[in-house]
Amino acid sequence: MLEDRATAVSSPTQWPAAYPQGYAVVDVETTGLARDDRIISAAVYRLDARGEVEDHWYTLVNPERDPGPVWIHGLTSEVLEGAPLFADVAEEFAARLAGRVLVAHNAVFDWQMIAREYARVRSEAPVRQRLCTIALSKELGLPLPNFKLESLAAHFGVVQQRAHHALDDARVLAEAFRPSLVAAAAGDVRLPLLECRPLTEWSDRPVPRQASGGYGGQRTGSWRPSRKRPACPHPNPGRYEEGKRLKQGMRVAFSGDTSTERELLEDRATGAGLHVASSISRLTSLLVTNDPDSGTSKTVKARQFGTPVVDEAAFGQLLADVEPADG
Repeated sequence: MLEDRATAVSSPTQWPAAYPQGYAVVDVETTGLARDDRIISAAVYRLDARGEVEDHWYTLVNPERDPGPVWIHGLTSEVLEGAPLFADVAEEFAARLAGRVLVAHNAVFDWQMIAREYARVRSEAPVRQRLCTIALSKELGLPLPNFKLESLAAHFGVVQQRAHHALDDARVLAEAFRPSLVAAAAGDVRLPLLECRPLTEWSDRPVPRQASGGYGGQRTGSWRPSRKRPACPHPNPGRYEEGKRLKQGMRVAFSGDTSTERELLEDRATGAGLHVASSISRLTSLLVTNDPDSGTSKTVKARQFGTPVVDEAAFGQLLADVEPADG
């Protein structure tokens, strides 16, 4: 049972009627960040409408491939070999999510990893909305030095015992989410809920056996998200200037391969209030690419128009502190 952490805000007697009736606080550990990476462990804390814990659940998952950065999550091939496949836990996992808002720290990542796993087993996760605790922290104006989970935990006095362990990360997030939810309700703050749409058109294809001696011989796939990105509500303030902050409304384009999947980067940009552009024009504020000399049409046009260029790592740092739009 979670401790009832004291906060500066007491629970309001009049709870906002528009708030959800239940939440599933989720954390997944994965073999990596790319579109063909797999879940290797998952945890869910189910909370009621006011953030009180109902129960929790945890499972290992055999990814049928190399486990990836063991030095981060600590799960070796030997540990995962006897774990259930995702298909074996999909039904129970779904039961934990059904009818609830998925809550996670950087929720778009957890949601996309979960959605892909369900697509692989020709199914859909019963999730229609998600809530990112990073976005909620920004809505509440919490005085955090950054938006890492450890900083959010420290703000609410939550002690983290095993970082990058799905069950402990989910516990920590659940403990930090409850006072955040209470503060939002007391201030009648709109919760930053986003729609979750399932992935469609999954098709398997074989990939070569890994030379590193991992599981190897696995199959991966491709998909297309069934969604249309919403229009940016902010006016374009112009080009990004080196050394300054990004500003909501800026038009950002991406070119070339990225270590983080493109859809995730685009969702992060959209969530920060930026306009994700599919092409380069004189109005483009910034081009994000890890290979500015690649000669792609976007990098060529960026040079022609004098569009500022940054790499993926720099863009990630800029996203952590985006200046609000005027007005």
